[in-house]
Amino acid sequence: MDFTFGLSAKEDNEEIINTIIDSIEDQRIPNYEVVIVGNCNICRDNTKVIPFNEDIKKGWITRKKNILTESAMYENIVYLHDYIKIDAGWYEGFLKFGVDFDVCMTRMLNKDGSRYRDWTLWAEDALRLGVDPYYFMLPYTVTDLTQYMYVSGAYWVGKKDFMLRHPLDERLCWGHGEDVEWAKRVRTFWNYSMNTNSSVSLLKQKDVTFELISDEYLSNIRRLQGVPGEDNSA
Repeated sequence: MDFTFGLSAKEDNEEIINTIIDSIEDQRIPNYEVVIVGNCNICRDNTKVIPFNEDIKKGWITRKKNILTESAMYENIVYLHDYIKIDAGWYEGFLKFGVDFDVCMTRMLNKDGSRYRDWTLWAEDALRLGVDPYYFMLPYTVTDLTQYMYVSGAYWVGKKDFMLRHPLDERLCWGHGEDVEWAKRVRTFWNYSMNTNSSVSLLKQKDVTFELISDEYLSNIRRLQGVPGEDNSA
């Protein structure tokens, strides 16, 4: 498998970005590239920097990510904010997992090692389905509710062709729910998969907000939607 790692970067963040690139190089991937959209002074093997005018729109993260898609050399694109590193064994995990996805999530860990916002329902859908507030994260084995899920904009893996056909909405900027809008637009037909063999980690602690859903609420969702039950263990 070949990968483009796309970083949406802020200025004056070279130390953290070099740490992220170190974590990518440690994977020993035969064919990969790192594409950075943002204004930073980075010179590394297999790495290119695409300058970005931050004055056009404040927080124009959607344009940065669409540029990453357009510029990617490889079909598997890893979208990363500049505070997420690739964990040891990530590449081997994808070799085991395979290529059958449009969009893929892996385990995402906060700086303290706890689970971050990886495999999760979107809040509004969860509340509409009667889930207790904030208990929106799903066990990794639950794969039948992707039509109610969303992808945190901080990290995901997507196929280039899928992302070209379904780009992010450039009318939206960071903090405007651009990740939610995109997920709602594609989730009725996407092949969204969970690869538990691989993980990434945040380089700074962030508020999780979402907690793991209970078996009771999961059963209620399936009952309301007429979805057959699965193994609910994490």
